[in-house]
Amino acid sequence: MLEMRPDCERCGADLPAEAAGAFICSFECTFCAPCAEALDDVCPNCGGELVDRPTRAKRHHDKHPPSTQRRFKR
Repeated sequence: MLEMRPDCERCGADLPAEAAGAFICSFECTFCAPCAEALDDVCPNCGGELVDRPTRAKRHHDKHPPSTQRRFKR
């Protein structure tokens, strides 16, 4: 199951698990659409491809909660 990180690692934008617009690599590094585009869909951490992250319906959040740990480093 994906961790569903709550923010973009590059700019800190909120990325709710139930909303489209997040991109991840195979290590689950997470970026918003504008940052993924600026990075040419290549993860700056591992060099992997950034792809659309699937969404998680809110009805599953109680049993399978998304992560609350933010990764953006100011």
